[in-house]
Amino acid sequence: MVRAAADPYLPGHGDAGYEVIHYDLDLDYKVATNRLAGCATLTVRALAPLSSLRLDLSRLSVERVRVGGTQPAKVVTKDRSMVVKLAAELPKGATTTVEVTYRGKPQPVPGAHGPAGWEELTDGVLVASQPYGAPSFFPCNDRADNKATYTITVTTEADYRVVATGRPLGATTRAGRTRWSFDEPAPTSPYLVSVAIGRLDEDPLPGAGDRIAVVRPRTLRLPTDTPFRRLPDMMLALESWFGPYPFPSFRAVVVDDPLEIPMEAQGMAVFGTNHLGPDWDNERLVVHELAHQWFGNSVTAPRLRDIWLHEGFACYAEWLWSEERGLTTADARAVHHRASLAGQVQTTPLSDPGMVHMFDDWVYKRGALTLHALRGVIGDEAFFGLARDWMATYAGGTASTAQFVALAKGCSTVDLGPLFSAWLDAVKLPKLPRVN
Repeated sequence: MVRAAADPYLPGHGDAGYEVIHYDLDLDYKVATNRLAGCATLTVRALAPLSSLRLDLSRLSVERVRVGGTQPAKVVTKDRSMVVKLAAELPKGATTTVEVTYRGKPQPVPGAHGPAGWEELTDGVLVASQPYGAPSFFPCNDRADNKATYTITVTTEADYRVVATGRPLGATTRAGRTRWSFDEPAPTSPYLVSVAIGRLDEDPLPGAGDRIAVVRPRTLRLPTDTPFRRLPDMMLALESWFGPYPFPSFRAVVVDDPLEIPMEAQGMAVFGTNHLGPDWDNERLVVHELAHQWFGNSVTAPRLRDIWLHEGFACYAEWLWSEERGLTTADARAVHHRASLAGQVQTTPLSDPGMVHMFDDWVYKRGALTLHALRGVIGDEAFFGLARDWMATYAGGTASTAQFVALAKGCSTVDLGPLFSAWLDAVKLPKLPRVN
């Protein structure tokens, strides 16, 4: 039986017939040859009676599969996925384990927005999986709305440091190879699972306790004027606007290569050496990726059509931080970006931009403008109260545009229907109410 894609924006990814509850990933990696050997044990629950299940795994060779400890009836592997035909039907609500042993040379997953996932660096690796790159290094049910817990171990050459999603549990070295272990108990979407491998060291930041650290190349010292040193203040500001930081810690990982853009993951974000400079563009990117821990990671849009909820809030956090720093006000930045968008052609609504456009800059900016317009109509107290309620209500889960609109309408006596209709559902750019 062929089931429809779990998300129309990600054709060929995900299986809506089951959910993964927990991933146990045991990875062994050789940096020099880019060779990965993995054993993934997935604890799955059937959401419907299952005679087979589909896993996303891209261009890696499957060596063995066991379901509930026994051999399945059949395993069919393709370039980007595998289908496991079960020896006996799994009833709705029942759980079992699926163990997959695999190996190969991991490489990014191609797609409409370019390659994503496992990427070799000059000397090491990073994984930036948004939106479809997780199958580049482990078999998964590649759906944003299937959030699971993770145990991850990565073994590699002893001269390298591994940073992965989850709380570090320690490292042990034997015969020139080090095994790094991590545990992530918070529900996490597959695309938010990351691994970085390099000759790296970790620096705590003064005033941050054990909540924030910067991981940087071993041969590089953190500049005194880098925006990363502002992370403790950024954290406090974001908490004042959006509520408590949703995870135990945050690690900013700077790999020893320049990167076009940084990328968030659960409890961490990966940057390039080009992001260390003191200019505003770098500073806004640092606060942007930190804001994603609230919007995108703790509360995740179940479908990519609602990506504005992630990017709009993260972009608006940039504007709020600019004002907090005594730079340009949020209102001035909103006026500037609204004028810029007015001169651009937009053919789809923010509420459903289409797969091709979902990461266009206008989605980020119009998303932030929507929030600024909402703030202007309902006032600061109601707006920031809404943001904190959003986090408190849906933390650790998924929530859609419709749920955000419903929550917002419950926070105000003003009829917000016309505002949301104009900003989210219409193509024409509305006028912007000013925030005093």
